[in-house]
Amino acid sequence: MGAASSRDHLMKLLEPVVAAEGLDLEDITVTAAGKRRLLRVIVDRDGGVSLDDVAEVSLAVSTALDEDDAMGAAAYTLEVSSPGVDRPLTEPRHWRRAAKRLVKAELRDGSTVEGRVLSADDEGVDLDVEGAERRLGYQDLARGRVQVEFRRLDDEDVDGDEG
Repeated sequence: MGAASSRDHLMKLLEPVVAAEGLDLEDITVTAAGKRRLLRVIVDRDGGVSLDDVAEVSLAVSTALDEDDAMGAAAYTLEVSSPGVDRPLTEPRHWRRAAKRLVKAELRDGSTVEGRVLSADDEGVDLDVEGAERRLGYQDLARGRVQVEFRRLDDEDVDGDEG
C-alpha cells in the first residue's frame, strides 16, 4: 500500500473513532523515526481540546488501530494532539474557531488581507480590517493563518487603559 492510500485508509478508519469522542479529525501523518514510525493524529473541536480529551481519543484510536492492524507489525509511536497556532485556516470550521483572533488571509488573486475574525459561517468570514468590516467568501480565500499576538484584544480593559 502506498503512502497516499495508507493515509486514506487511516483517515477512513479513524474519522468515525474520533467523531465518536466528539472531535474532528484534522490530519494524520506517518513519518519514519529510526526503526519505528511516528503516527501523528491531529484533532480539534469548537472550544478547544483538553488533555482529558486527548487521553480519551488516544485510547480509542489505539484500540481501533490494534483491531484493524492498520499499522502492521512494525513498531510505531502514536501521538495525538490539537493543531498548533500555525495550522492553515482552510475549512469554515477553522475560521469559526479563530473568532476574535488576528489573521492574515491569502486571497486567490494573490493579495493578502490582515484583520481580526469577527464571525464565520458556511459561506465566508467577516474580518475587521483597520476598523472596517470586510466580508470574504471562501471561494475568494486560498488560506489564512492566525497571527501570533503577545497581547490580545481580550487582554485590554474596556476603556483601553492597561492595568
